[in-house]
Amino acid sequence: MSHVYKIIAAARKENRKLFAVLIDPDDLNDGQLTSLMQSGEACVDLIFVGGSLVRAQSTRTCIDRIKEVTGKPVVLFPGSILQVVDNADALFFLSLISGRNPEMLIGNHVIAAPMIKQTQLEVIPTGYMLIDGGQATTVSYISNTFPIPRTKYDIAACTAMAGELLGLKVLYMDAGSGAKHPIPPEMISAVRQSTDLPIIAGGGICTPEQVIAACHAGADVIVVGNAIESNSSLLDVLGTAVKSA
Repeated sequence: MSHVYKIIAAARKENRKLFAVLIDPDDLNDGQLTSLMQSGEACVDLIFVGGSLVRAQSTRTCIDRIKEVTGKPVVLFPGSILQVVDNADALFFLSLISGRNPEMLIGNHVIAAPMIKQTQLEVIPTGYMLIDGGQATTVSYISNTFPIPRTKYDIAACTAMAGELLGLKVLYMDAGSGAKHPIPPEMISAVRQSTDLPIIAGGGICTPEQVIAACHAGADVIVVGNAIESNSSLLDVLGTAVKSA
C-alpha cells in the first residue's frame, strides 16, 4: 500500500478525519504561500496542488516552495496533462466519472500514462465527481461536463458505486472552486452509504458548521481552497473543526 493512500485509508478505517488545503499556484505569490504553509503546519494533513488553468512551470515552482517550508505530503490535483510534474509526492489520477466527456474519463489518461510511469509519483486512481455548487465553475466549463444536480442523491450514489466497481481507490466530490454552496450533507451521506471508498469533499466550504456537517455525513477528507487564500486564519478555525468532528 502506497504512502499517501495509506494515510487516507487508515484515517477512513479509524474514523479519523483529515484536513487538506488546495493550492492554486497562479493565485498565490511566494510570500503568501509561505505564510499560508506556516499557518497551517499544525492542522493541515495533506496539501493538494492544482487548478483548472494552472501552468506547468508554476506548479513545479509552487511545489518546490511548499517543500521548503513544510514536510506535509503534496498531492497533485491536475486540471490538465500539463500540470503533471514529478516533484510532488503523489498524484490523484482523476477520472471525471460524473461527466460524459471521454477525454476526462480516459482520453487524457492514455496520453499521460507513459510520462507518469517514468516518474516516482505515487498514483492514486480517483473517481472525480463534480457536484452543482449553485453557479457555473471553471472546472465545469473547462471539462465540458455538467455537474450532478445537488438534489439528485441517487445519481451521486450510483456514480460512486460504479467508480468502486471499476476499481478506483478514492472518491473526490467537488462543488468546484468558488462554489456558492458546498455539497449537501445528504448527498455525501448517500454516497457514504453506497460505498466503502474514502471520500474527499471540497468546494464552497468556508465555515466550521459546514466542515462538521460534511464530516458527520461521511466525508473522510475535507478540502478548503479559496476560503483561506484571502484569510489564512481560517486554516486553524476550519482545521480545528475537522479534528473535532
